[in-house]
Amino acid sequence: MSNLKILLDESDIPTHWYNVVADMPNPPAPYLGPNGQPVTPEMMSAIFPPGVLEQEMSAERWIPIPEKVREIYRLWRPSPLYRALPLEQMLDTPAKIYFKYEGVSPAGSHKSNSAVAQVYYNKIAGINRITTETGAGQWGSALSLAGNMFGVTIRVYMVKVSYDQKPMRRTMMQTWGAEVLASPSNLTEAGRQILAQHPDSQGSLGIAIAEAVEEAASRKDTNYTLGSVLNHVLLHQTVIGLETRKQLEKAGDYPDVIFAPCGGGSNVGGMMFPFLADKAAGKNIRLVAVEPTSCPTLTRGKYAYDYGDSAGLTPLMLMYTLGHNFMPPGIHAGGLRYHGDSPLVSQLCQEGLIEAVAVPQVATFEAGVLFARAMGIIPAPESSHAIRAAIDEALRCKQTGETKTILFTLSGHGHFDMSAYEKYLSGELQDLNYPEADLQDSLQHLPNISI
Repeated sequence: MSNLKILLDESDIPTHWYNVVADMPNPPAPYLGPNGQPVTPEMMSAIFPPGVLEQEMSAERWIPIPEKVREIYRLWRPSPLYRALPLEQMLDTPAKIYFKYEGVSPAGSHKSNSAVAQVYYNKIAGINRITTETGAGQWGSALSLAGNMFGVTIRVYMVKVSYDQKPMRRTMMQTWGAEVLASPSNLTEAGRQILAQHPDSQGSLGIAIAEAVEEAASRKDTNYTLGSVLNHVLLHQTVIGLETRKQLEKAGDYPDVIFAPCGGGSNVGGMMFPFLADKAAGKNIRLVAVEPTSCPTLTRGKYAYDYGDSAGLTPLMLMYTLGHNFMPPGIHAGGLRYHGDSPLVSQLCQEGLIEAVAVPQVATFEAGVLFARAMGIIPAPESSHAIRAAIDEALRCKQTGETKTILFTLSGHGHFDMSAYEKYLSGELQDLNYPEADLQDSLQHLPNISI
């Protein structure tokens, strides 16, 4: 195939999100409250609007996308699917490599697919103020843009190490009218407790979530949004995989293996869930989540009930976890520095339908630079995890002579990550692994709930 870009028309933007819960071999485990009993929608209504709660608890296969949301999606959707011929030639591989490029959104990543939807449901519920957390800043940027579009005030608790590493992300959020705070902060009890114990804390997504949830729960005019992990977020992201299926049909191809970067699971669910029914029906396709070795949730974590935040304010979720007290090293892929993972992704991984691999930081930047020189797009560090795994798979095909079709999600561009690339190019970037002793210590603090 000579054409590098596979496009769709606006009419091909999905009209419905796909809910994988309808086709899972086993129903998802319930969220639990502090008493060990299942959480009801009413208990979560203090921080989420009705439309979001309905989706979070739904087992319907297809959920209609509101026309107002589809109208905004048209700014960047359908996003392009590329056949990476220059990369194939550079690697001298018989494999075919495709990537779905989500960096074309105004905020620069896939996160807008859920941000627009979540702000829409809050707006129609009469909520005009939202708190959230952000790691690398991609979710915070997407939510800030969506808030500006709907006239909703946004406050972002940004993990401190990323707040310092990525000042342009912070400026982007502020340009769209959001308030951005370094987390841990002195504005919440959760933040103050961490600073009292660790005055130099670099922060974590677990801490930032705790701060955002605490504030939302304490104010009637404020709701909370999350950029990954929960069912409704992954639901919104399935526009990625649904479009990709159509594009591959147009190209007359189908993937043998799909790679997606994995922090909380929104990339994995967004791309892979629409392909899971094929796998369940016997299709020989591998679905591989790629995470950092410094935050190895799926590859070294424990499948157990745990809190989604460091302060224990969220419901307990059955997921792969490193422990809610986990303090990740300050890698530049800030969006992947989360102690837990999506309960849906975790369950499907536990049941063998999704695989997981972990890759080190330096190798991901090596892959990102190689990809940029082949394709011209500078990828976000998070996306480079999937690129690393895809390149490794393509090189294995070179050794074996296999003609596999490889697909990965390029979830966002790296234009605000150039300081990290500068460190890599100057030889200053290092691998940051998570010691086994620290992991075991963190896991000792898991809630005592049997599964």
